Amino acid sequence: MIDFNIILFDDFETLDAFGPAEIIGIVPEIYKLDYFSLHGKTVTSSQNIRVTTKPFSDMNPEGVLLIPGGMGTRALVNDADFIHELNTIAHKAAFVLTVCTGSALLAKTGMLDGRPATSNKMAFEWVQSVNTKVDWVKHARWVADGNCYTSSGVSAGMDMTLGFVGDIHGQDIAKRIADDIEYIWNSNKNFDPFAL
Repeated sequence: MIDFNIILFDDFETLDAFGPAEIIGIVPEIYKLDYFSLHGKTVTSSQNIRVTTKPFSDMNPEGVLLIPGGMGTRALVNDADFIHELNTIAHKAAFVLTVCTGSALLAKTGMLDGRPATSNKMAFEWVQSVNTKVDWVKHARWVADGNCYTSSGVSAGMDMTLGFVGDIHGQDIAKRIADDIEYIWNSNKNFDPFAL
């Protein structure tokens, strides 16, 4: 069983987190889902969904880490304690996946320095400004580089998560999951109709 740890914070984008959670939840024989925030508390999404989380200190960080985006990332990129702790757990994770502006948080740790990555296209300039050492890719639905996967905005996180599952566990499993949730999967990571 592989731990699939989703980081949440106030004003996270609901689909950024729960789109991938829906996909991963289809294969409980492979992954165990759990939800974390820095100190462990009830956090509220931008759509007013409240989620009770565990503190980072309770996390087994050696699984998969998913970082959603949302308006809450704007404050968190300047939260030194959060970035320090994120840096610690991200470097221990087998894989790190980001959705939307979650890539800005990972970029702030330095883990994406010199690596290709993408983000929400409507917030692309802001994300670029967070760390100019990243090789930001404008035209990508998602980018896979080693153990880091970064996706464009919101629904792109579902495409990326299916792509991750396909890369690690085989395309047949990814396609089965997409069928199970009746989702039309954009399986071409380079096809980005929302690129600016």
